[in-house]
Amino acid sequence: MTYADHAAADCRLIILKALAGETDHRLNETLIQKILESFGHTKPRDYVRTQLNRLESLGAVRISTAGSVQVAELLGPGLDHVERRALLDGVLKPSPGA
Repeated sequence: MTYADHAAADCRLIILKALAGETDHRLNETLIQKILESFGHTKPRDYVRTQLNRLESLGAVRISTAGSVQVAELLGPGLDHVERRALLDGVLKPSPGA
């Protein structure tokens, strides 16, 4: 796994964990971008959208559009990954108790 692959897998895990922490399991891409920055991943909006699209292709999230902003909603497979019931390819494995 290259550094870029590892960083992308980490970003995907951070996104899933952030969505799982929301009452309605939804966040917009602007907030997700800020959350990634707080974990040391300073990335442009296109990068965030690429990660959301990958998560959607894995069935982990559903993406909708509000104006010009994408909104991600956590789905069952994404929650299962965060809670360590099943793992998604291309997303870092959550640490025990994290």
